[in-house]
Amino acid sequence: MAVPQGRRSSTFTRLVRYGFTDPAGAERLLDVPELSTVRADPVLLDALGAAADPDLALHGLVRMVEAQEDDDRRAFLDTLITAKPLRDRLIGVLGASEALGDHLARHPADWHSLVTYESADLHPTTPEFERELAEGIWGERGAGRPRPDALRAAYRRALLGIAARDVCGTTEVAETAAELADLATATLLAALEIASEEQPTDAAAARLAVIGMGKCGGHELNYVSDVDVIFVAEPKDGVEESKAVQAATRLAARLMRLCSDVTAEGTIWPVDANLRPEGRNGPLVRTLSSHLAYYQRWAKTWEFQALLKARPMAGDAELGREYIDAVTPMVWQVSERENFVPDVQHMRRRVIENIPAAQIDRELKLGPGGLRDVEFAVQLLQLVHGRTDATLRRANTLAALAALAAGGYVGRADAASLDAAYRFLRSMEHRIQLHKMRRTHLVPDNEADLRRLGRSLARPFGWPSGVEPVEHLRKEWKRHAREVRRLHEKLFYRPLLDAVAQLEPGETRLSARAAGQRLEALGYADPAAALRHLEALSSGVTRKAAIQRTLLPVLLGWFADSADPDAGLLNFRKVSDALGKTPWYLRLLRDEGAAAENLARVLSAGRLAPDLLLRAPEAVALLGAPDGLRPRGRAGLEQEVLAAVGRADGAEQAVAAARGVRRREMFRTAAADLVGAYGTEGVPARTDPGEALDATGSALSDLTAATVAGALRAAVRAEWGDTLPARFTVIGMGRFGGREMNYGSDADVLFVYEPREGVEEQVAAKAAFAVATEMRRLLQLPSSDPPLLIDADLRPEGKTGPMVRSLASYAAYYRRWSLVWESQALLRAEPVAGDADLGERFIELVDPLRYPAEGLGEDAVREIRRLKARMETERLPRGADPTTHTKLGRGGLSDVEWTVQLMQLRRGWEAPGLRTTRTREALAAAHAAGLVPAEEAQTLDEAWMLASRVRNAVMLVRGRPGDTFPGDSRELAAVGRYLGYEPGHVGDMLEDYRRITRRARAVVEELFYGA
Repeated sequence: MAVPQGRRSSTFTRLVRYGFTDPAGAERLLDVPELSTVRADPVLLDALGAAADPDLALHGLVRMVEAQEDDDRRAFLDTLITAKPLRDRLIGVLGASEALGDHLARHPADWHSLVTYESADLHPTTPEFERELAEGIWGERGAGRPRPDALRAAYRRALLGIAARDVCGTTEVAETAAELADLATATLLAALEIASEEQPTDAAAARLAVIGMGKCGGHELNYVSDVDVIFVAEPKDGVEESKAVQAATRLAARLMRLCSDVTAEGTIWPVDANLRPEGRNGPLVRTLSSHLAYYQRWAKTWEFQALLKARPMAGDAELGREYIDAVTPMVWQVSERENFVPDVQHMRRRVIENIPAAQIDRELKLGPGGLRDVEFAVQLLQLVHGRTDATLRRANTLAALAALAAGGYVGRADAASLDAAYRFLRSMEHRIQLHKMRRTHLVPDNEADLRRLGRSLARPFGWPSGVEPVEHLRKEWKRHAREVRRLHEKLFYRPLLDAVAQLEPGETRLSARAAGQRLEALGYADPAAALRHLEALSSGVTRKAAIQRTLLPVLLGWFADSADPDAGLLNFRKVSDALGKTPWYLRLLRDEGAAAENLARVLSAGRLAPDLLLRAPEAVALLGAPDGLRPRGRAGLEQEVLAAVGRADGAEQAVAAARGVRRREMFRTAAADLVGAYGTEGVPARTDPGEALDATGSALSDLTAATVAGALRAAVRAEWGDTLPARFTVIGMGRFGGREMNYGSDADVLFVYEPREGVEEQVAAKAAFAVATEMRRLLQLPSSDPPLLIDADLRPEGKTGPMVRSLASYAAYYRRWSLVWESQALLRAEPVAGDADLGERFIELVDPLRYPAEGLGEDAVREIRRLKARMETERLPRGADPTTHTKLGRGGLSDVEWTVQLMQLRRGWEAPGLRTTRTREALAAAHAAGLVPAEEAQTLDEAWMLASRVRNAVMLVRGRPGDTFPGDSRELAAVGRYLGYEPGHVGDMLEDYRRITRRARAVVEELFYGA
């Protein structure tokens, strides 16, 4: 009977509102007489409108109604209207799965299996599935049907219940995956029973156990997935082993065909036995002893990784348990294999590389940020740490992830993010496969499929009502994929993993005696004290202690690779005591790249860096930050220092803040220097010491300039507010001006002022002197931060001259009384703080003195040579070895620098490249100008770099400046390690130093003295 137009319009409007993509077609379907009840009942229309795909749900319902016998149709529709559990389940399944809709059309009576809503129905276990399958195969429902067809139909009927609970949100994704694995277990049991019934002779000859692997073994199966298995067999009494294996092979092959063959009822899933020894090339069935022989001799790393998820599923239960008991110890020893961690990492990379480029952005399982990234990261962590921690030995991915978090191997926040992402991605995978019951991991690329997928996930994941499902799905998928990729890279490629994996068996949990012996063997001078440190760090049951127990065996080795392991361990305890209750500290060492190894290198390489760190332990975070060891530029440093000074109350507090920045940045520079000298995982030791030396000198000079600028601002604000009566600038001299400072350098400076307009000279001079004096005082105040000494002795007239001069006074002095040594000192003059314009005008003033037109006269050259010779005889400390004194000794810094500076003074007027404050740049320019042959220039450069590096090494090792090699053997060895010499080669270091500087002195005799 035709439906009135008014009513039709109302239905059509509702269908549009519910999200039907073809409301007109849906309305025509509802015109079928058999569905008049559906059309008339708003409850059913509401249920259809809530389905993932309302059109698909309606089509499936029409097919079901049409397939019912006349007598059953009314009962079905009445129950559908009155029983909400059935309505929600059935329409939910029909709207999500075209394949299960096909099954219900073929088996219209199977809707009865969705009627009940009891607790046993909510969370079925394997026995429930076994009973359901048995009733469908051997019971009334299976009567008169071939056993394989009955098994397939019974499997789909059981699958209906799982899918219904899933789409209705009664179970969440992990429970659904576990139910699918339980159903697979029951199916294999039934298939083996059918095979045994068909082949009783074979069943009587062999004990056959089916071992579940992969997702099925881990109770995390998909809707459509290969069920991975391994078959193991033993002969029954009186049967030859070879005949028993043959019989078991026939049973196993029949079991596989029962599940895999396609019939009128479709297929269940492929049974995949390719994880067996030798893969598809090996025998399908082996005895237990044959399996063990293979694993002991031939198995590859990935095969043990696969055995993580092994569990007995069907067949002889006792044999299955024997198999698991025999292979499990091998699984937890696999991380001891050579190159284990790189092998697993290479496997993961190879999987990604083999994905077709056109599919990689849609690949939910194997692509970057996909399910396999979570699984591989979790499995790698399990295999490395699980050999000593039995709590990690879980087959299920989410259970293993939770155990890793509980044990402190993965941070709680990271574990929670991975857990949430894995559940979301698995839910997407389930819904994609459920649609047509096809094995796929590709996210669909058409809008209709994406819309159905998004609508199906909205309720389980609590998406806000009214969101556009396709857009929100894409957003959530990409968000979770990015997070998985980030955490996968962080955990899967963690350098510490490989180090832990390479420890000998038992080393991760040492007894006191064994630890003492190991400490002595590693070179610890005081193993008793070291043991006390270890006990303090790792005792207890806290997460902190658990993480320390994981870190310490590796750290001990890194400390031992230094010249002073005892100091490294002691310093680590001090830092850990200071930061142990800080949540990020141990997480940083465990998770963030090479942070643990960086810290070990820094703490055991000398006194300076640990002293700086222990004054502000939070700076350890720099060791794990992506750019944490990259020096900051002068502009950024000065901006931070001036901002800190501006916030402070009073000059002393302001400079204390500036010195705090300096201390942190000195630690950054020292740590970068030490890490570069030693090398760490993935960061080889530097191959260009000159580049590293230049970077260190620039970083320290920039830091000093920023600190001086901060002290200047603080001194001015304390007395004059924002405006000093005079313009004031600070000129860097010596190594400061040359951007060649080392860790122990003072700041050589000149102070220059100029009265502001309308200010009397006397007032300006007094203010400038007060500022300079206050700056020096503030920077030398007693403090936990290293002092910065301001040395103004290179000013006109030296110590006897006024500390501060006006620009006009400098001009008058240099015009009338300047000496040649002062012109030489001005070669390194460079503005570093204060009034930039005044600084530039000072440089314009002194350029004619340091680069005199037509060069130096012969009298001036003789004077410089005389001063150099006098310095060599008078200033070298009494008793110092002239062959190893880095500053004044033979071929040392002074020799090279005076030689280069003499060339600058003589030829700078005509060779622009010589007009630089940096020694190595000037030397290179001298060679480019033809003033120094290549070999001689290289000799001077090598000697200057080596002497500079020795001075830096001495400061890093001893914590105080020094111009000679240390006398203490450990300190001398530490200097050697910094310079790249292996333990036991201190003699080679001293011999090389003497040889290089001897050659440099010969060049100096020729170029400087004209010998």
